[in-house]
Amino acid sequence: MSGPAAPAPLFEPQPTAAPRLPAAPWRVAVPLPVPAYDFAAPHGWAPAGRSDLEAPAPPLGCRVLVPWRGELVVGLVVGEGDAQGAHRLREAVHLLDDPAAPWVTPATAGAITAWAADAHLPAGLVWCDLLGVGWEAAYTHQVRAVAGADLSAFGAKAPGPAWRDAAAFAPGLLDAIREQGLLDEAFAPLGRTRSVVAARPLGDVPLAARQVSVLRAALPLPAGLTPKQRAACEWLCAHGPQPSLSAWARGAGVSSGVVTGALNAGGAALVAELADPPAAWSWLREHGPADSLSAWAGGASLAGAPLSLTQAGTLAARGWAAQLQVPAPAPALPAPSPSTPGAADPDRLPEARVWRLHGGRAAARFRVLAPRIWRLLAQGRGVLVIAPEHATLRLAWEGLSGLAEEAGTQAAQLSGQLGDVQREHTWALIQRGEAQLVIGSYLALTAPVADLALLVVLEEGSDAYKLHSGSRAFVPDLAARVAAGQDAALALVGSVPAVESMPHPGAVLPPPRLRLHVVDYARPPEQPELGPLSSAHLTPGDLGYPLSHDLSRVLRQVQERGRQAVLVAPRRGYSALLRCPGCEHTPQCRNCDVALRFHQESRRLSCHQCGYHETIPDRCDSCGERFWKARGPGTEWIAQEVGRLLPGFPVYRLDKDRQDDLTPLQAGEAGVLVGTQLLLSQAAPPNLALIGVTLADTWLNVSDFRASERYHRLLRQLAEWHPERAPMLVVQTFQADHPALRVLAEGRDALAYPAAEERVRQELFYPPHARLAQIEVTAREAKKAQLAAQELADALFGAGASAQEVLGPAPSPVARLRGVYPYHLMLRARSDARLSQLLAVLDSRTWKARVRVDVHPRGGL
Repeated sequence: MSGPAAPAPLFEPQPTAAPRLPAAPWRVAVPLPVPAYDFAAPHGWAPAGRSDLEAPAPPLGCRVLVPWRGELVVGLVVGEGDAQGAHRLREAVHLLDDPAAPWVTPATAGAITAWAADAHLPAGLVWCDLLGVGWEAAYTHQVRAVAGADLSAFGAKAPGPAWRDAAAFAPGLLDAIREQGLLDEAFAPLGRTRSVVAARPLGDVPLAARQVSVLRAALPLPAGLTPKQRAACEWLCAHGPQPSLSAWARGAGVSSGVVTGALNAGGAALVAELADPPAAWSWLREHGPADSLSAWAGGASLAGAPLSLTQAGTLAARGWAAQLQVPAPAPALPAPSPSTPGAADPDRLPEARVWRLHGGRAAARFRVLAPRIWRLLAQGRGVLVIAPEHATLRLAWEGLSGLAEEAGTQAAQLSGQLGDVQREHTWALIQRGEAQLVIGSYLALTAPVADLALLVVLEEGSDAYKLHSGSRAFVPDLAARVAAGQDAALALVGSVPAVESMPHPGAVLPPPRLRLHVVDYARPPEQPELGPLSSAHLTPGDLGYPLSHDLSRVLRQVQERGRQAVLVAPRRGYSALLRCPGCEHTPQCRNCDVALRFHQESRRLSCHQCGYHETIPDRCDSCGERFWKARGPGTEWIAQEVGRLLPGFPVYRLDKDRQDDLTPLQAGEAGVLVGTQLLLSQAAPPNLALIGVTLADTWLNVSDFRASERYHRLLRQLAEWHPERAPMLVVQTFQADHPALRVLAEGRDALAYPAAEERVRQELFYPPHARLAQIEVTAREAKKAQLAAQELADALFGAGASAQEVLGPAPSPVARLRGVYPYHLMLRARSDARLSQLLAVLDSRTWKARVRVDVHPRGGL
């Protein structure tokens, strides 16, 4: 008995003619923290249009099913493997994508894999971070034994000569047979479907479901009937068939015994007849299919055909309806903005391969950018816009997506905010070339945008681009590689340029109007020079903390006028630490050398590094003191102070611990919002009159050479946060003369501070004049970590590294972190190639401690 026919393959195999050169091995990355491995091409694979005299090139950027630990996993072809020893390689099993329409653009696949190689990171780890769509493929899989093969050695449950579903066999068994070359396999794509309830055609409804038994009079009536029986039969003859004896008896006005006797005497008979279709079936035929039985019952009942869920299930079981799998409709996607101003304006941006645009507000930057994007889209080229976080992505979508329709194409949004189905559908739109403008998060970087002409990186200096786990990649670095690989221009656009962007040509827009007031805790007598709210008679102790008198005065005005204010706190929780006033003891984390943060709402001390927490001690462990003094205000403390200052005035909080409902604020109601930098992920309140930075020095007191740049960027972003207004910006600081703040006070443009910072870094040999990589060596014992770090440094110097190229080793600013002791080395090189040479030393041997590399480190040394 023959089995079912094999499903049609994804791509029909092309007829081949011998002799052909063998295909080169494929280098495949799988979504695991491992290098890319080599596989032989699938048996008999030959791409269309290939000459017999040339070896088939690997289908770069295509997904492929490969055997992995006894199962099939989805991998990505990222390069050509090593031909030496190719005869020993396992074969890839099946190609999921047409090489003419790869899942990832070949140039992108090559560029990202090359970056991973230069950073000495496993390609699988990098691709797992960056490719957010496609690792799960839907397909049917059938197997059978190769014709003439005897699989009895594999047991009685091995596949036979007929096609069967692969799910019926153990994956390990199939892989063992596959490895011997004795397994035929057939794959077919499986589209997305949904289950519906549909009415069966009347002719397909089982006859038993359509028939009903009725009572009809038997003519002529038999002679042996009693008068009552005869009268009942005559009534039945006159009034038609009845569904039951009880209905006949009620209609004829006799007892049930009379009609039973008439039936037994032959005066009536049970007859099977076709019944009228149920009203609920008629409704489903006209209005269906329904999404479910409950939807059918609800819709039919509303239309006047009463149907309970149980009755719907009964009708379906009898054959009046069937549950079918039908193609699922396209998911709802974000709608583009109706129009984008500026498309018809002159294009005054540079034509360089890498250029920048900074300053102004977001709407002004998008208007300047619009003519360039519209021109490229109108030419049929592709444009990719990358945003660091959801707030910037939302602004970019509102400001640029309308250009696509004006240019005759579609805009697609691709980010983690979309569901899996939405991302897959969006990816298919991009892959088919229907969407030429793609705006998204870092997950859009690998999207197969056709004929990419421009790659825009918004806010290229944002720390949100740094992936803090996995590969620790910095997305703008990868974007530069992708743009170069596709011969596309790279545009760096944002409120203020990163210092690394300064060497590139660009344009700068005038800064938005700014009302800045600085509260200098260090020099109160100089307050009149810094702003109109200051009081020169106040001494340092009288300035007020954490809310200065100046800030408190403006907050009261906000309350009196029914306006809105936002206060930016440097941290969440109540305070950075608790300190004993008697002996200065501070409770510490058990796993890290950091003070525990105080959270008043939960009455707990917590470590923000490892998550350890404990209740507040009743007394000091050192001296027995019963009182604690809080230091370093957080969001809870500041919100409490605002509540005392403005009794009855709404106070909201927004931080990792608590996210209040901001609907009243967004509706324009008065109130104060206290939060961390998470505030910038929200739209600015519409009636915002005041923004206060409660202690700006926190952003500067970080062991990172980018700390002041990060502080300057925060101030610029706060200044342009509201799209129309210029709220007063009050900055409380002990460093009022810091250049990052002074350039704003002097009204200078967005280039002023980055340009000065770039000159300093040139003297110190820091980016953009050097390439950095941080090597972290960790161990459970401090001495072991120190010795391993020194051993690694000696190996670097032995390989020819200079003292200028290797800094350290040195213990981490936090000596113990999550139970281990980190030691750091910093590599500085003049080029990516030289940095890769230095990193190659790490692969030359094994080390006595854990070693981790962070290329382009950010957030602390």
